[in-house]
Amino acid sequence: MKKILLILLSLLPLVSMAQTDAGLWTSVGIDKKINKKLSFGLEGEFRSRNDFKTADRWSVGLDATWKFNKKFRVAAGYVLLNDNRKEKISYNNDDPTSANYYNNWRPSYWTVRHRVFAGFGLSTDVGRWSFSLRERWQYTYRPEKTTTRYDFDNAKWEDTTINGKAGSVLRSRIQAEYDIPACTWTPNASVELYNAWSVQKVRYTIGADWKINKKNSFSIYYRFQDNRGSSDDGDLDMHIIGLGYNFKF
Repeated sequence: MKKILLILLSLLPLVSMAQTDAGLWTSVGIDKKINKKLSFGLEGEFRSRNDFKTADRWSVGLDATWKFNKKFRVAAGYVLLNDNRKEKISYNNDDPTSANYYNNWRPSYWTVRHRVFAGFGLSTDVGRWSFSLRERWQYTYRPEKTTTRYDFDNAKWEDTTINGKAGSVLRSRIQAEYDIPACTWTPNASVELYNAWSVQKVRYTIGADWKINKKNSFSIYYRFQDNRGSSDDGDLDMHIIGLGYNFKF
């Protein structure tokens, strides 16, 4: 356990690297097993950005999983997301000394998104190693939103409409876990790609799960997110520290 924590803490200095952002992702989940094959899950999540200083989003989701056997399962669900969209400034020209340099300033604002997803998972064991592949298709819709912005040219606040947006993406994740003898901690590592005709985002994760008992478990991880210039997440890549708790009943 100490070795796992030291490895994750040693990665913390990376969050101060230039041209990147950093945030904390926390989650709480509840799983209910209906029978040997069917289970339901409820999860709430909170994320921060701007080097841990600004709330980025919160979400709550519900999913269902059907296990055909130990190696194959399918899942589907819905997630409600509430995003804190970043401020946006537009300019009239490229001269900062100009009297009319600024055009409009739209402060940050909160907006809702709706997401549905479906996918499958495959897993296999090799000795104490466990390898898994998860393929998930997700569709996200953001309704039209009216907010305010400041017009520097006319020195007044005005309403502005943000058009609705929808899109789908295929998330492909490969993960490896190692079962340490007589240890309640299970280290893991994964790589996940977001595909929408081309790779939109890549996540590299290293962490560990702590099984406290049959009902309670805790997870900690470090994640590097390569945003590939994604318009939804900003141009900056992210260093993420994650904490999660899960209860099964």
